[in-house]
Amino acid sequence: MRPEHQTMEVAIFDTYVKRREGGYMHFDIIVSADTNYESVLTFGNDYLKSKSLNMQSVSSRDCRFCHMQEVIPVWEKNILQQGYHIYELEGCSK
Repeated sequence: MRPEHQTMEVAIFDTYVKRREGGYMHFDIIVSADTNYESVLTFGNDYLKSKSLNMQSVSSRDCRFCHMQEVIPVWEKNILQQGYHIYELEGCSK
């Protein structure tokens, strides 16, 4: 008998980073429920580097646990590939 596919539970971290040119970037860092907080911050910094914002960083004052929920497919794909998914909310485009 085949085991049922268990749905991944994810933790969502609400993140605000002040932009040097003014305003804020607001995004969620979405990770598997068992991911440690230091990794969450590292993922946030990797995301900022991908946006060419390596002089800025995500710290514990910028990133707070928000809630847990069931994963959705696009998030799960990214989490399985790179460990996290970023959900852009405000100020993330140039």
